[in-house]
Amino acid sequence: MHTLTRTSTTEMEVTSIRLERELKERLKELSGNQGYQALIRDILWNYVQQKSGNFLPQVSRAEIRATIAATAEQEERCALTGKPIRPGEPMLLGLTTNGVLVPLILTSLK
Repeated sequence: MHTLTRTSTTEMEVTSIRLERELKERLKELSGNQGYQALIRDILWNYVQQKSGNFLPQVSRAEIRATIAATAEQEERCALTGKPIRPGEPMLLGLTTNGVLVPLILTSLK
């Protein structure tokens, strides 16, 4: 995941959120040098974009480790090309180097 735009922390509002200790520790492990608060912001922005219909995972072909054949149950967008995948169409699920499954058009890896 990549932070969309870096906003100065002085322009951000302070918000308190309670997290289970184990969740916080796992986020710290996953965030690496980015920091877990920045990771949480990335996750929340991705969720907001997905729910608003503006979500397009930004992955490169080099980030796809493996693929699984699948059939779209709902409309999807190819993570590489942005082209729509209609319900009922064959597609691939691409496993990224970050362990995320993303929708792919069959020909997007050629």
